[in-house]
Amino acid sequence: MRVAIVHDWLTTYAGAEKTLEQMLAVFPSATLYSLLDFMPPDQRRFLRDRPVKTTFIQRMPLARRNHRVYIPLMPLAIESLDLSGYDVVLSSSYAVAKGVLTGPDQLHVSYCYSPMRYAWDLQHQYLGESGLRSGVRSLLARILLHYIRMWDVRTAAGVDHFVAISDFIARRIRKVYRREAAVIYPPVDVSARKVRTEKEDFYVTVSRLVPYKKVPLIIEAFSRMPEKKLVVIGDGPELGKARACAGPNVQVLGRQPYEAVNDAIAKARAFVFAAEEDFGIAPVEAQACGTPVIAYGKGGSTETVVPGKTGLFFSEQTVEAICDAVQRFEACRSDFDPAQIRANAERFSDDRFREELGRFVHSAWAAFQAGSRGSAVHEDSLVPTGRDVMA
Repeated sequence: MRVAIVHDWLTTYAGAEKTLEQMLAVFPSATLYSLLDFMPPDQRRFLRDRPVKTTFIQRMPLARRNHRVYIPLMPLAIESLDLSGYDVVLSSSYAVAKGVLTGPDQLHVSYCYSPMRYAWDLQHQYLGESGLRSGVRSLLARILLHYIRMWDVRTAAGVDHFVAISDFIARRIRKVYRREAAVIYPPVDVSARKVRTEKEDFYVTVSRLVPYKKVPLIIEAFSRMPEKKLVVIGDGPELGKARACAGPNVQVLGRQPYEAVNDAIAKARAFVFAAEEDFGIAPVEAQACGTPVIAYGKGGSTETVVPGKTGLFFSEQTVEAICDAVQRFEACRSDFDPAQIRANAERFSDDRFREELGRFVHSAWAAFQAGSRGSAVHEDSLVPTGRDVMA
């Protein structure tokens, strides 16, 4: 079985790239394709010197510094990849990778982190944050996104099987593409985290400091609770804003080494998470340390946090809701068992992901060869072990 893996772009080692790393472990002989590859030398160890086949965007001016300016050309670029020599194409897609061209004798499985959020349900938020609410540039951006949506829907027909990272994303795939999707949760390196049963008197949040993560909202909430300490770890465009709104009880540490991050999460009384995520790896990493999670009760967090056993939810992304959730947590924090919290995190391990993805693709390929294209694996017939919710 000759396999090609297609990833959108390689610029930083983040959640999608951690998943890609495990895909490459499942299919070590696969050829890797990407729109472009500007992965920094200190972050590309996961590729293990594997060559990456790229597109013409790799050679375009400004591509290294700001590849997103080429979004209008990305559909053309991804369609330019010649994958005719492969039996199975596995796309690792949050943008355009699922739009690769495949033939009738090729199986295309798309592991979908999300349909393009900035082109669909988050278009208005994206335009607002980009300063494109009105004017000529706004009109041009809206026209472009309109055509990208049409291309996105059309290319969904070329995917034989969608695999979503969460039930939340499976619903989005159904809404956008009118397609069903199996759900295989992404991998989390649970084994690298150690449980600490004795917690200290501070809360922690670890995140990229970008608008949708709502970190300044968490900081503002804790600034209204001066008796409670908060540690903020992460870097990004909102670092200055985060530091500006932090009270004396809030430490904004910026980017920290891996070991320091793990140590802070393991020692913290609870991990606070205010984003609406497609899945959300950070809350699972916190649970792997035996640390309960206080999370916004929408999106992927509702699938990874078990209320009353591994954490609790707040219903609105407001300062008041976060303050109320922290007070509720304080009232019952002795009820949370670090060992039970860690057990929940084990549902999302690297080993589990490799086993489930490998089984899905091989089963789909076997049925595809048998001539049952389109019913190779009924998406709702695969029940991954990671989807067994803690009782």
